[in-house]
Amino acid sequence: MSVPLQTDIHRSMLASVLIGIGLMAGVDEIIFHQLLGWHHFYDLATPKIALFSDGLLHSAELIVLVAGFFMLIDLRGRRALASTAAWAGLFIGLGGFQLFDGIVDHKVLRLHQIRYGIDNLLTYDLVWNASGAALLLIGLLLGRLRAGGRPG
Repeated sequence: MSVPLQTDIHRSMLASVLIGIGLMAGVDEIIFHQLLGWHHFYDLATPKIALFSDGLLHSAELIVLVAGFFMLIDLRGRRALASTAAWAGLFIGLGGFQLFDGIVDHKVLRLHQIRYGIDNLLTYDLVWNASGAALLLIGLLLGRLRAGGRPG
């Protein structure tokens, strides 16, 4: 029987932040880029380049997911996974990606909008960013639970 090792809070959080980023990028890619066809990662060029940019996003998303899962598997194998920190990291990754996309990609860099051909883009922006903020807040609250000395 193996003896549990000390949990690795930092690596647990980092692994799951990566997984959260990859998952939310995948949700965005699959639902909004492919199924609904609302936008591409880069919409300021030809349709061929827009599709190519989606492929680059998908490639990056898969690399981040695989890296996060390899880290998570290593932590579990060493019995060093801090579960509360991992859940906090997952939600921080989900919400962080959503907010980064909504603020930086949509508004600052203007790579794409959430949806084209509508009159009230503000509603879409508010829902997009509020959902990201809610996910991020959940992660931060879970992180505070961990910091408060709750089992990890």
